[in-house]
Amino acid sequence: MATYRDSKCRLCRREGAKLFLKGDRCYSGKCAFEKRPTPPGAHGAGRKKVSEYGLQLREKQKTKRIYGVQEGQFRKYYEMADRMKGITGENMLSLLERRLDNVIYRMGIGASRTQARQLVNHAHFSVNGKTVNIPSYIVKAGDVIAVKENRKKDKYFEQIKTMKVGNMPKWLEFDPEKLEGKVLALPARDDIDSQIAEHMIVELYSK
Repeated sequence: MATYRDSKCRLCRREGAKLFLKGDRCYSGKCAFEKRPTPPGAHGAGRKKVSEYGLQLREKQKTKRIYGVQEGQFRKYYEMADRMKGITGENMLSLLERRLDNVIYRMGIGASRTQARQLVNHAHFSVNGKTVNIPSYIVKAGDVIAVKENRKKDKYFEQIKTMKVGNMPKWLEFDPEKLEGKVLALPARDDIDSQIAEHMIVELYSK
């Protein structure tokens, strides 16, 4: 899969919104978007009004960057969502939220989705007792996600044990002491706090 190697802060500036790609730094005074909220480039501040198509495209790009997926994979999520019952845009966001790397991030184990993806790639977790090292693995309601026994004594996870559980989405639960969490339900639209206009993405792909 292609990897973006330039500054992640440029992505936030390009999309005109905080994408929270760098963990704690995004909440500090060091955030580049807070200092320079204009698009990158010599003419970023003077760009003209964007067309309807341009707005839809930017919304898609923003969502891809929030969840860290490439174009082909993102299109597959849309197609899966379109085949499901219910509202296509909400189904698509639910699928993205149920990615294992996002679940690890939402549980507070990873400071960012990028870090959570790396932890999953390194086979630190099991789902229902089976090792899973695929970040795009889609969890289901009732799944139990845990740090593997042979990794629990790693320095990183020892620190996780002492953390306080913050604003955990109501569809997830996590026990820092046991280093174990559970998917209580599938995420509904109200459970997803990302500022995404999913209907614009559906309109874009429907053309």
